[in-house]
Amino acid sequence: MPRLALIQMRVEGGQPEANLRRAQDRIATAADAGAEMVVLPEALNLGWTHPSARDWAESADDGPTPRLLSEAARRHRVWICAGFVERQGDQVFNAALLIDSQGERRLLYRKLHELDLAREFYQVGDRLGVVETPWGRVGVMICADAFAPGQVISRTLGWMGARLIVSPCAWAVTAEHDPVAEPYGQLWEDHYGPVAREFGLYIAGVSNVGSLTAGPWQGRRCIGCSLLVGPDGRVILKGPYGEDADTILHADCELGGVRPRVPDAPPRR
Repeated sequence: MPRLALIQMRVEGGQPEANLRRAQDRIATAADAGAEMVVLPEALNLGWTHPSARDWAESADDGPTPRLLSEAARRHRVWICAGFVERQGDQVFNAALLIDSQGERRLLYRKLHELDLAREFYQVGDRLGVVETPWGRVGVMICADAFAPGQVISRTLGWMGARLIVSPCAWAVTAEHDPVAEPYGQLWEDHYGPVAREFGLYIAGVSNVGSLTAGPWQGRRCIGCSLLVGPDGRVILKGPYGEDADTILHADCELGGVRPRVPDAPPRR
């Protein structure tokens, strides 16, 4: 499996230029630390359910986010998976790209199991896919896809031969959430673990951090807690909690085991 970097970065709603600058910086930092594949959050360019989706969603072919990700992948010789808000014609999708180390798009995925409250912003997709990589097949899902009834989406990716599932996410809590009284993340462990164990694969969910400043969940906080689960269904690596927990998590995935390593966080912008 590849040396993974989970880029748990701040995403500001409706601020694509700032978000893309931050993503570019984090990708470079992760590559310098030896990452071979980097995973970034959901709706990286505009933020999840931010109303700017209606006007600023981008083409997957020539939008600024796909162009920047492709250039970064080629420059740093890394594979990149990232979520972004996509427009095709008059339809807007909560989408993700998987780009290879030559900067070529290998997969465009549109979220299937979108929450009801987000459907005023996004259409849902109509297909799943896996991609052959130097480390085996990789599948892509997005956030709530993981808890589709019966874990049907992640299980289907397992049946399609995925050895690693990467999932851009935006994990949010209410403003008054108490992580001591109610530690965050059990929902994801409960849905990632059984599928990872059943199919002997890895699942990496990468959430952003920062406040939701508009949309139906305005006032909630995205709090990281990015997660890597191994083929035995156990948590290998978990990111810190908090709307300011901007960091990069690394894991060396090796045959027969995984050795986590967590370098210093990059400077926040």
